[in-house]
Amino acid sequence: MSENKTVTFVISRQDTPDSAPYEETFVLDYRPNMNVISALMEIRRNPVNSKGEATTPIAWDMNCLEEVCGACSMVINGRPRQSCSALVDQLEQPIRLEPMRTFPVVRDLQVDRSRMFDSLKRVKAWVPIDGTYDLGPGPRMPEKKRQWAYELSKCMTCGVCLEACPNVNDKSDFIGPQPLSQVRLFNAHPTGALNKGERLETIMGDGGLANCGNSQNCVQSCPKGIPLTTSIAALNRDTTLQAFKNFFGSDQV
Repeated sequence: MSENKTVTFVISRQDTPDSAPYEETFVLDYRPNMNVISALMEIRRNPVNSKGEATTPIAWDMNCLEEVCGACSMVINGRPRQSCSALVDQLEQPIRLEPMRTFPVVRDLQVDRSRMFDSLKRVKAWVPIDGTYDLGPGPRMPEKKRQWAYELSKCMTCGVCLEACPNVNDKSDFIGPQPLSQVRLFNAHPTGALNKGERLETIMGDGGLANCGNSQNCVQSCPKGIPLTTSIAALNRDTTLQAFKNFFGSDQV
């Protein structure tokens, strides 16, 4: 460890959901291969700011520490991303950490992502199985469809795409790109397709596809490279067909 090299963090803090945010600066000794999470853990171990004043530890969410769970999302140097995969060596200093403002702030960098999970409930983002008895093996998915469906299944519900989307905010009920892409995923599943029409009806209503402004920020920010805009385009076609079915009252459209 270098005796002279340090890393400076400017962290947006908020003591309660209703209190005003403020900034606090921390200076840490540099370590090779340091990521943002390890820096936050160091501050938690010794919560002293750059003025030498004792302060409270930073609050943030984390779990897997390997970019799988999506819990540690925050805004790093103006960009929403995962703090576990954000390496200090690749970040411009001072490193600025802020919570994702699309979601209500609980404390400091910790946010309440209930909005996203409630949207997944609205679109029934699951495969309906009775579960009370052995149904036997389900129908097989064609390999070509399985390959692109697997790409959609990589979603870790991190909320980064909603933070990047200009149409998802506290003045809009737009469910955002993540739940929309999950509609496409579960509608592609042979058993999940049993609720295909119901899911499409949901996203044809308020807060659904019509609220997408096609900014494409979501696909650029997704840490898993999920083709979110491709899903939205496919759903536009599917909802058009569903509208014809509704109008003509036919399953043959």
